[in-house]
Amino acid sequence: MTLTDTGPLVALLDRDDANHRICVEAAKRLLAGPLLTTWPCFTEAMYLLGAVGGFRYQAELWKLESVGRLVVRDSTPDEMHRMAELMHKYRDTPMDLADASLVAFAETHSIRKIFTLDGDFRLYRLANGSVLDLMP
Repeated sequence: MTLTDTGPLVALLDRDDANHRICVEAAKRLLAGPLLTTWPCFTEAMYLLGAVGGFRYQAELWKLESVGRLVVRDSTPDEMHRMAELMHKYRDTPMDLADASLVAFAETHSIRKIFTLDGDFRLYRLANGSVLDLMP
């Protein structure tokens, strides 16, 4: 599974998105398993897709989930606590809830790669001081 941020979820489904082609090509190079995201990212993607394409685009996101191409994970109480810490630490960036959820999830599950278009992930540090490897 590949940890996936909001941006690629939107770009994969919105053919008019400036990053559509880049994300489609990157998705072809990812591991064979499904994309993995958090509820805050799924919610954010749902909102953004609704704004650019209405329910038609939102339905495509639901379809990715229903066919198993996208797995949406809940945050644990420990991850929720960590998300608050991260948002406080990076309040000058600022770090949003979706980004915090991905960093906390990556820490908990020892994930080191993230499919994202967000350069802020170059700034964020995991609890051990390392950074995530960004794709594309």
